[in-house]
Amino acid sequence: MEDEHKSGKHTWAENIEIAGDQLVAKVKELLKEGNVRRLIIRNANGEVLLEIPLTTGLAVGGVTTMIAPILVALGAMAALIASFKIEVIRKQEEGDQTPKSPNPV
Repeated sequence: MEDEHKSGKHTWAENIEIAGDQLVAKVKELLKEGNVRRLIIRNANGEVLLEIPLTTGLAVGGVTTMIAPILVALGAMAALIASFKIEVIRKQEEGDQTPKSPNPV
């Protein structure tokens, strides 16, 4: 944790509740953002269904082609489950103007 403070990096989590039919579109949108480091998909009861770790290269590069199998699985889950919770773990670099979430990790 001290290394993060010395290097100017901060990590925080954001929770998003979303309907099943919007899951794939929201995940694609989040994957295109450069500061997302991990996505955790949970059902309405909070049970983890899928955890997607992202690296900097993946977050910046060809996201949809490398994550296509995961998106297919998400589409299948979305057809069966009405609502989801997405936990988005983000990392902020020093000088990044992205607003911090109130609940740091």
